[in-house]
Amino acid sequence: MTQADYPGDLTGKVIVVTGGAQGIGGAAARLCAARGGQVVIVDWNAATGAEAAAALKAAGHSACFMQVDVRSPEAVERLMGEIRASYGRIDVLVCAAGIFKGAFQPPDELSVEDFEAVIDVNVKGVFLCTKYAMPLFDARGAGGTIIIIGSGAGVTGASGSLAYGASKGGVNGYGMTLARHIANRQIRVNVLCPGGINTELKLGVVEAQARREGQVVDSALNEAKQTLGDPEGVGRVIAFLASDEAAYVRGTLFTR
Repeated sequence: MTQADYPGDLTGKVIVVTGGAQGIGGAAARLCAARGGQVVIVDWNAATGAEAAAALKAAGHSACFMQVDVRSPEAVERLMGEIRASYGRIDVLVCAAGIFKGAFQPPDELSVEDFEAVIDVNVKGVFLCTKYAMPLFDARGAGGTIIIIGSGAGVTGASGSLAYGASKGGVNGYGMTLARHIANRQIRVNVLCPGGINTELKLGVVEAQARREGQVVDSALNEAKQTLGDPEGVGRVIAFLASDEAAYVRGTLFTR
């Protein structure tokens, strides 16, 4: 079977994945690269990001790593300039960078600094990446795909963090609004809301809850790893959404 025989083939597509060093973003980068995409892994974690890109290249895939703080307009604008110089365009932007702070704290205990940090990465980071990516979508002529990783938190239910719930509610609203504002460019926008997934972020929440409730942390983490979903499952959904096969998919989608 050749690469072109895969359903949802991504051969030749320039795919930028923020938060692509690990977790759901890492799974998305691996699946998109395996299906032929030219993947740009964007992350703040230099060591993990470089390692992820090196592993993909060693497997014969097209990948590179760029260290970026998505909270910084200057850094994101510079990133997009480097992508333009290297690839000339963006076909798919996956916004998966995210953090979680303020676990189980009521508003009087949640620090302003933690609240602002979560909003800056999870919401402002998405805005900046889409803002400065627009000229690179325009460079392809028309069309393209933006996939924003949201959450059921702040959309269909509460969160273990006021800041995180607010940020993901904001991300969902931003994605819905963005779709209308760039419809004239024929860019498809999807917000993907995963359920409980075995990621570093989620396991951190599980650990915080275990400590808060006086549970044995190792036992709580082991149980969570048995029941949480696999990031690769969400990665396959993202790879499909990145493909032309998903051209009729619209709006917010939920996974396990």
